[in-house]
Amino acid sequence: MQATADMTKKECSWSSWKGQAIDLLYWRNVKQSGAVFSSVLLLLFSLTQFSVVSVGAYLALAALSATISFRIYKSVLQAVQKTDEGHPFKAYLEMEIALSQDQISKYADKILLYSNTCMKELRRLFLVQDLVDSLKFAVLMWLLTYVGALFNGLTLLILAVVSMFTLPVVYEKHQAQIDQYVGLIRTQVNSVVGKIQAKIPGAKRKEE
Repeated sequence: MQATADMTKKECSWSSWKGQAIDLLYWRNVKQSGAVFSSVLLLLFSLTQFSVVSVGAYLALAALSATISFRIYKSVLQAVQKTDEGHPFKAYLEMEIALSQDQISKYADKILLYSNTCMKELRRLFLVQDLVDSLKFAVLMWLLTYVGALFNGLTLLILAVVSMFTLPVVYEKHQAQIDQYVGLIRTQVNSVVGKIQAKIPGAKRKEE
């Protein structure tokens, strides 16, 4: 009974985190989304100019400066007002942040599942189980060589973050038009793939 209650609590917690992430990406709270978006972009742009070690050290120093200053301020304030409010970060110090064994096992199982799925898919593509899928993968890798020549990893990460915070809102506002164009593109791609499958021996998928 206790185990069921714990699982239900964890599922509710995961749903809550998922809902908060969706709210951030869809700008339900403009100030919160703007703060997260600008902070992440600032961090990524900092990494383009400085090393990871330098950025991490500067962030740690900034955080320590803020917390130490606030702790000294509250201590002085308590001494002047002769109050005993205790440590200003007491609530956070007493907060439970340790991962339970069940949580670790759950995340480890998910990572293992994704890793096995990824390895099976790569084996299927590289060993040409399906010719068309392997050709698609080859074209994708060929396109990525040009992407890699134009952008580095951090630039792509910055573009990904910008896309995450802009594309969902754009899609939400223009869903009908976007779905229409995506449908047309998908029809054309399927038509071309069908012609290739018809012309290349052994490329047509087997009926299951």
